[in-house]
Amino acid sequence: MEAIKQTVAQNMGIGAAHTLVPEDQQFDLNQTPNLKGKVAVVTGGSEGIGYGCTHTFLSHGIEKLFILSVSQEVVENSLKAIEEEMGPETANKVTWLQCDLSDWKKTKETADKIASSTDRIDILINNAARGVMTYQVTDYGIDRHMAMNHMAHVILTSHLLPILKKTASTGSTVRIVNMASNAHQATPSDCKFESLEELNQDLGPNGQYGRSKLAAILYSRYLNRHLTSSHPNILANATHPGFVDTKMSREDIHEPYPLGGYAMSVGMAPIKKNIMQGCVSTVFATTKTDKSGQYICPPAVPESGNSLAQDEQLGENLMKLTRELVKEKTCEDSAAKGCPFTDY
Repeated sequence: MEAIKQTVAQNMGIGAAHTLVPEDQQFDLNQTPNLKGKVAVVTGGSEGIGYGCTHTFLSHGIEKLFILSVSQEVVENSLKAIEEEMGPETANKVTWLQCDLSDWKKTKETADKIASSTDRIDILINNAARGVMTYQVTDYGIDRHMAMNHMAHVILTSHLLPILKKTASTGSTVRIVNMASNAHQATPSDCKFESLEELNQDLGPNGQYGRSKLAAILYSRYLNRHLTSSHPNILANATHPGFVDTKMSREDIHEPYPLGGYAMSVGMAPIKKNIMQGCVSTVFATTKTDKSGQYICPPAVPESGNSLAQDEQLGENLMKLTRELVKEKTCEDSAAKGCPFTDY
C-alpha cells in the first residue's frame, strides 16, 4: 500500500496526491522561501516544468532570472503572461538568452554572457531536454539526447562554476539541479559510458531518453563527490517531476509513436500533473533542501534510483567520456584556445 501511495504521489496529478507521502517528505509551492537578492538560471524556463519553476521564483521575489530557450515566440508569450499577472517590474527581472543546446559553442557563449551580466548565481536548473523521441545525432556526430540533455548542461555548468563558487564563498547556499526522471530505468542494463560508439547506438525512443536521464542522476552525484566535498555550500541534486502535461507528453510523443502516442497525449491526460504540480520537487531542491547528491521525487522524497543510478564508477565513466568528447568535438573553437572547461 505504501508503494502505491508513493507512486501516486510522485507521478500523478490527482487531488491531493502529494500529501500521501510521510509528513517529513511533503512540500508545496507555498513553502517556497523568500528569494530576495537571489539570481537563478533556468534552461528551458519559458515553458513546461521550467516555466513552473521560473513563475514560482518570480512570485517569491527573486532578484534576477536568466532563461535559456530556443523559441522567441514562446518566451514572449511567457513574459506577457508574467507581466499581466505580476506586473512589468517583475517581468523586467527576466533576461532571455536564445540558445540551442545542441550547439555547444553557442552554449559556452551563452554561459559567458550570463557570467558577465551578474555577480552571483544562487540557483542553476539544467532542465531543457529532448524528450521521448527517435534516435538522431547532432552536427558533432553525437547522439542528440546525450549531447543536449547531458553534455550541453555540463558545458553550461562548467563555464558558470567560477561564479557559482564565488557566490558560495560568501556563505550563501548555491543549488544545482539536473532534471532527471524515473524513465532512467529504461536504460539498458549493459550501459557502460565507455565510448562514442556505445553512445551512438539506437536504443529506441525510451532507451535514448532514459539513458540521458540516468546521466542527470549520475552527474548530480558526481558533482556531490567532487564539488560539494570541497565547496560544501554548493549542493547538487537530480529531480523527477512526475507525469506532467507538457509539450513533450502532448506533442513530441507523436514523433516516435504517431498513433500509439495518443495513449499518453490523450488517454492519460486526466491523471497528468499540471506544470505547477510538476515543478514541486525541483523548487524544493533549488530553494529548501540542505542535502546534496540526492535523487528527489515529488514532492520532496529522496529515492535511490535503480542500480545504474547508484553506480559511482559508471558516473566516473560518464564524466570521463563527456570530457573527452567535448574536448575533441570543440577543439578548434575552444579547447585549442584555452577554454576553461572543467566539470567540477
